[in-house]
Amino acid sequence: MKQVYIIHENHPKLLLFFAGWAADETPFSHYRPQGMDFMLCYDYRTLDFDASLLQGYAEIHVVGWSMGVWAASHVVPTLGLNIGSSTAINGTPFPIDERRGIPPVIFQGTLEGLTGASLHKFLRRMCADSAAFRDFLSRTPRRPLEEVRDELDCIARQYAGQPQPTLKWTEAVVGSNDRIIPPANQLNAWNELGTVAMQTEDAHYQESLFKHYLQDRWTNN
Repeated sequence: MKQVYIIHENHPKLLLFFAGWAADETPFSHYRPQGMDFMLCYDYRTLDFDASLLQGYAEIHVVGWSMGVWAASHVVPTLGLNIGSSTAINGTPFPIDERRGIPPVIFQGTLEGLTGASLHKFLRRMCADSAAFRDFLSRTPRRPLEEVRDELDCIARQYAGQPQPTLKWTEAVVGSNDRIIPPANQLNAWNELGTVAMQTEDAHYQESLFKHYLQDRWTNN
């Protein structure tokens, strides 16, 4: 796993963001949560995490998006740190699941058929409309196709051998226009886990969601 500081100014609080599959810092580096350091995590070919980078924070707030919800669900409980809140956005701790995540046949089809063209279509489906997609293309992640294909394969193999995740999420956000992870499956997962889920009209990738949960929410916090 890659861990990248977007803000590293020795604030007492840290915003720890687990991004989705195929992500890097490019789409998220412009957010500025007030009075906090900001670390972004991505590349889940392994879930190895350097907890020493997080020592000294009085409070850590976790946000997970998409496949990052799964990664955070397994990593965060092992850190032994003071977690102030945890928010899941358009993802679940069960990423490959008929009822609680992406149906296995769809996940496998995405992996087996992954090309530059199919990845482009995937990114388009993440966005609400053509305008949102054009905006996203201006800050698309800059990772090689082979790397993100390997990441998807590694996620599948890791997930198959994992125990039940143990992070208790404070809240979840489920976009009713999510065309990547079926909203009904997300609600199934959160209902099963007893986590309060807020339904919105958002797509899987929605800039307004990130602006709120990675920046505006922390103003005067």
